Amino acid sequence: MCRWTPAAAHLCPEPALGTTTAAASAGRPLPLPSAASLCLACFTLLLVTAGTATGACPPGVGHEPLQVLASGINCSWTLERHTRSYNHLEGDVRLRRLYSANKFFLCIDKTGKVDGTRRKNYADSLMEIRSVSVGVVAIKSVSTGLYLAMSKKGTLFGSVKYNPSCKFKERIEENGYNTYASLRWKHGGRQMFVSLNGRGKPRRGHKARRRHPSTHFLPMLPS
Repeated sequence: MCRWTPAAAHLCPEPALGTTTAAASAGRPLPLPSAASLCLACFTLLLVTAGTATGACPPGVGHEPLQVLASGINCSWTLERHTRSYNHLEGDVRLRRLYSANKFFLCIDKTGKVDGTRRKNYADSLMEIRSVSVGVVAIKSVSTGLYLAMSKKGTLFGSVKYNPSCKFKERIEENGYNTYASLRWKHGGRQMFVSLNGRGKPRRGHKARRRHPSTHFLPMLPS
């Protein structure tokens, strides 16, 4: 009769020596393990194999399932989950046109003026959105090379050089649009947002609110 592996031996022990000898001498076949014992042993071996493959148990805890269960430690027997995917990972670069809920494309002209335009393929509206840290981006006009920036008073302008005023916290809202809040500046403890009003003109950051359509932008792929 085959012997069980050490991990499962105690679940289905071999018959006692006297019983085995008596059965053999009488010419009777050795008693087979019950169906319940076989199922429990197979399940045990499966857990041992999975635990060995994943290395999920913490150091100091053996791979015997009963030992783990008795210890009260919650070990995962599945493969470790991959890191959740985000679109704001550091170093990520996207070419997009920021289309506001007010139906304007955000643009920065060569003089540094920030404005909105309804022209879909306007050169100054093509932006390079670069993630500088998780959830924080820098927005630069591809045609003019100027960075979108916000002053302490909440005014939007184009900056020649990248600096802390050019960092914006990018957040995906429930409606699928993005909002961009200044990382550096706040007004009375409240965040100041990039915003275009109903005429396509930039609104002061402290007058904009996260839920207002003027602050909502849809990053569109260039056509």
